[in-house]
Amino acid sequence: MADIKGKRVLITGAAGFLGSHLCDRFIAEGCRVVAMDNLITGSLQNIEHLFKLENFEFYHHDISKFVFVPGEVDYILHFASPASPIDYLKIPIQTLKVGSLGTHNLLGLAKAKKARMIIASTSEVYGDPTVHPQTEEYWGNVNPIGPRGVYDEAKRFQEAITMAYHTFHGLETRIVRIFNTYGPRMRLNDGRALPAFMGQALRGEDITVFGDGSQTRSFCYVDDLVEGIYRLLLSDYHLPVNIGNPDEISIKDFAEEIIKLTGTDQKIVYKPLPQDDPKQRQPDITQAKKILNWEPKVHRSVGMKTTWEYFKALPEWEIIPRSFQSN
Repeated sequence: MADIKGKRVLITGAAGFLGSHLCDRFIAEGCRVVAMDNLITGSLQNIEHLFKLENFEFYHHDISKFVFVPGEVDYILHFASPASPIDYLKIPIQTLKVGSLGTHNLLGLAKAKKARMIIASTSEVYGDPTVHPQTEEYWGNVNPIGPRGVYDEAKRFQEAITMAYHTFHGLETRIVRIFNTYGPRMRLNDGRALPAFMGQALRGEDITVFGDGSQTRSFCYVDDLVEGIYRLLLSDYHLPVNIGNPDEISIKDFAEEIIKLTGTDQKIVYKPLPQDDPKQRQPDITQAKKILNWEPKVHRSVGMKTTWEYFKALPEWEIIPRSFQSN
């Protein structure tokens, strides 16, 4: 793998869950990191430990507007986007704009700087899949005008324009399709299954499962994901690659794992399944194994314990949902 020590790397969405871990990784590799975030869903707490470093700089900026970075840029990692249903249902226009206008702006920057760019796509491009497990060749089953369409179609457009820049301009691009990922620095109340369940455990509430709980997900620990992204960025492969953990589990079984891990006496309560919620989600990682020599290493029991310890250490105001907090 190439030595990237001293390279200058722009990371968008840098104050978010994944972006902050990527900042840590590229700092550890000896890179000069330029972090960019508009903080609409990110938090400076995730990267405050990096501000004292000479090889780290931060730009508070919305990439849906023109993006300017002085000096050379060798790599661009585009990870700016709301990623949880609570966020993209609340800010649908911004979600569409960061995937379209934001991606266009960064591709233009990459072209001007002669930089290699990787975009964070998602398993959501597969929609509610009719193929299982999902391979990169599957085109997906997405409702473009449904409530999830603002996120799903933003990511699908993002892939399309990235490939267009690759084929038309010869830009070096990489596309990672990220499956469910978890770990420290997730927002506890962002609506996704793992932080939602752990938040309910911390508050002594029953665990809410949507539908009958038979829908499946595959959870990848953040360190494994970051390693896969790093390897893909430095590879010579320009087509999409699934990065995720193929260890599939039903949401009902997952809720029971959370109850066992937290040692609480919660019950599972069931609510109607949201519209267009995927019934199955499992990555086929044959390409990642073959091209990147990558597969996940962290077992879910280990990763979940680490994540639970992180959530337990949060201050009370972060554990209680905002709707329950007094002004």
